[in-house]
Amino acid sequence: MNIKKNDTVWMIKGKDAGKRGKVLSLDPVRNRVTVEGINIFKKHKKPRPQKHEKGEIILVPRPVHRSNVALYCSACKRGVRSGIRMEGERKARYCKQCGGTI
Repeated sequence: MNIKKNDTVWMIKGKDAGKRGKVLSLDPVRNRVTVEGINIFKKHKKPRPQKHEKGEIILVPRPVHRSNVALYCSACKRGVRSGIRMEGERKARYCKQCGGTI
C-alpha cells in the first residue's frame, strides 16, 4: 500500500467525496483504510447497569476501500498519485503532479 498510518488522505468517491482526513488504521489483507471523520456511522451502545453505564449512540468511522482515497498533497491542495524516489540513502514519497515531497 502506498498509504500509511497518520497520512492525510483525500476521499475520491462515495458520500464523503472531497473531504480529507487522517488515516487511523490499515487492513492490507482486505485493502481497507479507516479515516478519521470519513464514512461515519452511528453505533447503538446498550446500557450496562452493572457497570453504571448509560446507553448511547456513538459515531464511529468505518473502513473504506483504499482505491477510494488518494494521498493529500499540501502544495497541490488535493488528492494526488504518489511515487517513490531516493533522497540520499533513504526512500521518500513524492507528488507526481508537482514533484514535491509528501
